[in-house]
Amino acid sequence: MSLTELDTDLHAERAHLDASRAALRRMRERAEALFATGDRVAGDAYTAEQLGRHMARRVKELADDPTTPLFFGRLDFGDRDPDHAGREYHVGRRHVTDDLGEPLVLDWRAPVSRSFYRASARDPQGVAVRRRFGFSAGTLTSFEDEHLDRGEELGTASRILTAEIERPRVGPMRDIVATIQPEQDELVRADLADSICVQGAPGTGKTAVGLHRAAYLLYLHRERLRRSGVLIVGPNRAFLSYIAAVLPALGEVEVAQATVEDLVERVPVRAVDPPAAATLKHDVRMAEVLRRAVEAHIGDPTEPIMVSDGSFRWRIGLDPLHRVVTETRAEGLPYATGRERVRARVVGLLQRQAEARRAESPSDVWLRRMGKAAPVTGFLDAVWPALTPDGLLHTLLTDPDALATTADGLLTADEQALLLGRAPGPVPNGSRTGGTKLGRTPKATRWTAADAVLIDEAAGLLERPAGFGHVVVDEAQDLSPMQCRAIARRSEHGSITLLGDLAQGTAPWAARDWRESLAHLGKPDAAVVPLSVGFRVPAAVVAFANRLLPALAVDVPPAESLRRDGTLDVRTVDDLVAATVAEVRAALAHDGSVGVIAADDTVDRIRTALADAGVPTATADDVDAAERVTVVPATLVKGLEYDHVVVVEPAAIVAAEPRGLHRLYVVLTRAVSRLAVLHHAPLPAPLG
Repeated sequence: MSLTELDTDLHAERAHLDASRAALRRMRERAEALFATGDRVAGDAYTAEQLGRHMARRVKELADDPTTPLFFGRLDFGDRDPDHAGREYHVGRRHVTDDLGEPLVLDWRAPVSRSFYRASARDPQGVAVRRRFGFSAGTLTSFEDEHLDRGEELGTASRILTAEIERPRVGPMRDIVATIQPEQDELVRADLADSICVQGAPGTGKTAVGLHRAAYLLYLHRERLRRSGVLIVGPNRAFLSYIAAVLPALGEVEVAQATVEDLVERVPVRAVDPPAAATLKHDVRMAEVLRRAVEAHIGDPTEPIMVSDGSFRWRIGLDPLHRVVTETRAEGLPYATGRERVRARVVGLLQRQAEARRAESPSDVWLRRMGKAAPVTGFLDAVWPALTPDGLLHTLLTDPDALATTADGLLTADEQALLLGRAPGPVPNGSRTGGTKLGRTPKATRWTAADAVLIDEAAGLLERPAGFGHVVVDEAQDLSPMQCRAIARRSEHGSITLLGDLAQGTAPWAARDWRESLAHLGKPDAAVVPLSVGFRVPAAVVAFANRLLPALAVDVPPAESLRRDGTLDVRTVDDLVAATVAEVRAALAHDGSVGVIAADDTVDRIRTALADAGVPTATADDVDAAERVTVVPATLVKGLEYDHVVVVEPAAIVAAEPRGLHRLYVVLTRAVSRLAVLHHAPLPAPLG
């Protein structure tokens, strides 16, 4: 193609981008006009409210960011494709049509757009030319063609693809719709009914795969998932803030995001468990302890009941009452539902007597009155008493006999003592050794984070929680069995996308086998798919971090990287703080973000030193901050990325926690361009 032809094509593509932006603006204006007049065109108040919500959502979905390209590729179909012969389609983040409804940009999730990611020289899928566009701050600057019908394919040698992957990272995570690879696309487009687990090495894009799968499923099953909902579960608030912009950039504005702590937030957390107690409370055996505790409250009727009804007295004998309790227990209902079922069946027995005597059906008012009659509620309280989740746990933690009964054969005596907050052996005056601060009532108790998980388990035994149609769980290797069960209750009738890396498990209960986690999540048959080839972390950095893998005792393939750029600098220094300040100053000479990662107890000292040196910094939660430098505790860096990473004293990071080597593996794989490791103490042995 001559320079003149290149200029002509570039001018035409820029004109198409301008026309597409103008069309998107008109689409938004029409949505805004409908939103403003909806109450006048709707037939009633309910319809007006529903229309208003729909149009408000539509206005948000049509928001345009001028710094983000509306399209990133184009497909030119040859004459051999029966459905699209001779057609060309621009592929972008959302569907844009002109005033006549003709498409100017096809959504990347549309069926025909699949060929943009899957077509190859070996299998062109009817595509003659695949074009990629280069952009700078929203301005179309270049394009690159692959003539697939001639056997031309650039693959990872694509200059534009490489530039987009390696573009400096500042602020929140971006979408990867322009760079999705075929193996990623296969996971993104998995069926809604399929639950999948992605074992992803650092830099393989597993988080992006999960988020884009959520966007794809919402596109394909919009009404169904709008009713049931899509949930993203992340490890902490910093991570959720980091990924928060991805789905809105793709036009999806109604996806719930939460940590596991958010999901189980039924009581305020105001105390901290010792590590051993927390680990025990997260053990799956606690689910059976709680189930037995609930079951133990169901009793047997001991005497008939007599209910006064004006001039009549209705009697229900022991045999029918036994049948009511036995049949209801056999149905396996949530406890609170079972209690109401027992009430309804007892009232039904009274109703049949009244109908036989009066030859007419009692009114609804009569039925409600019978359900609240003192003999009926007294019977209920005796055989199926009302329970609360926190009350159930409070009883177990304050009554050693109750705990011993429900934990018999499950927990040892020492473990029961640990739950009760007492060290094994005699404890003066029954004093507690830390953790949950029990009050006289559940509300007066200072609960721990592990208690909150147990209370949520108890709540699931009492009532069935609302579920989601699809749940994406990231950094799932750190979920305990009990946390998995909390998610399972919210995805019982939906599917999940589980994302994680066993090598990055840092919690005491971190997963060592995805099959165990999937069983606790209620999805034992989910496919486990490895992603080991990365595009984000440079090969030199990956090779350095991989030295830790033999010491981590996990069965995962070593990470690989296609990135041959980037730098690794490992230095022994005399003054860690001064060297960190100097390294940050040097990093600021390059484009992109700078992350300083250190052991938690040294973060404040480093931040102060940088401030004294005139270098402003942000925290991990400040994803929208203007500062390019973020100082992050090692315990909060999971899932985050920075162009230039400065790791301060690896030995201190390892020494700070039992699974310190796993934490260091996480820390070393946060760099997407340059990694500097500064140490005064010797490096951990596996890195030597």
